[in-house]
Amino acid sequence: MDLTPFQIRVPETVLQDLRERLARTRFPDAVAGSVWGYGAELDYLRDLAAYWRDGFDWREQERALNALHHFRASIDGLAIHFVHEAGRGPRPLPLVLTHGWPGSFAELLKLAPLLTDPASHGGSPEDAFDLVIPSIPGFGFSERPARPGVSNRSVALLWHALMRGLGYSRYGAQGGDWGAGISTWLALLHPASLAGIHLNYIPGSYRPDLGSGTAPLAPEEAAFLEQKAQWYEEEGGYAHAQGTRPQTLAYGLNDSPVGLLAWIVEKLRAWSDCGGQLERRFGRDEVLTHVTLYWVTETIGSSMRLYRESRHTPLQLGPGERVRVPCGIAHFPLEAPHPPRAWVERAYDVRRWTEMPRGGHFAAMEEPELLAEDIRAFFRPLR
Repeated sequence: MDLTPFQIRVPETVLQDLRERLARTRFPDAVAGSVWGYGAELDYLRDLAAYWRDGFDWREQERALNALHHFRASIDGLAIHFVHEAGRGPRPLPLVLTHGWPGSFAELLKLAPLLTDPASHGGSPEDAFDLVIPSIPGFGFSERPARPGVSNRSVALLWHALMRGLGYSRYGAQGGDWGAGISTWLALLHPASLAGIHLNYIPGSYRPDLGSGTAPLAPEEAAFLEQKAQWYEEEGGYAHAQGTRPQTLAYGLNDSPVGLLAWIVEKLRAWSDCGGQLERRFGRDEVLTHVTLYWVTETIGSSMRLYRESRHTPLQLGPGERVRVPCGIAHFPLEAPHPPRAWVERAYDVRRWTEMPRGGHFAAMEEPELLAEDIRAFFRPLR
């Protein structure tokens, strides 16, 4: 595996072009009093875009990101960016953390010190991890795939090659959103190498075998399937568009920074435990770091293509198929739609199930301490 150190350095010309585009934004009109009911709220977007143009300091964020150990590796013809942080303990367990959409590797960085150095954060050095935090192909500083077929299943194969290339023959996997699907595929494809998987989301395409000989649906399972269908009817337009015509969306979002900002910010607000007030959960610099990563790498289009590619490899399990490695589930209450335990246990070997007191879809950003403690507790007996 060809491995090289990597440092983030966005050219000043790219940042200047961003500021000029923000200054020339042609904002749309809006229905009076609609606030967020029709989508991203106009007055909030105007204000946030002005701060992005005149107040946000990308170089400060870049310096903070570069304090970590970044690398790029060539795997199966793709350049994969990842952060690699060594654990501080007697025998750290290797753990690959995978982000989701509309996130990035930066979504997971609050977890890094809590997992690599638990003794400095109220934990035990026995629970330390060696962390590998890759950027999914087409996200961040990983290469944008030019060929079709790079789905969550194929990303799992890349991650296994990455972990083996780093010298890890046995490791754990953790993720939410796409990270949950990729971690599940790792467990299906390479069970002998996985100590366990920890998920804070159940992949939306997951469907266990419901054929003859399986238990009938429990009432809570039937209710969940109805809730899931309703959620996708009301909230799933983004996924349908990205899963069918991502290229068409890409023209506008890759060209307009405010268009990109609106597309991402609306999801950060809708899916987090913020009570409708985005900045109760995320600081402006935190939000804009994520959006700027998409902008400067021109990856919004390639990130959306993962929806289309992964439609061809859904987690729909046939007779006898199960995820046979130990699994831990952290359920954050504002995560939706989230299935009941009975639905998950049809195919996952659930060893730990935690009902969290607060938090939503972006658990690693919203509640890193809660998530880190649950990860440590789940893997403790599996080391």
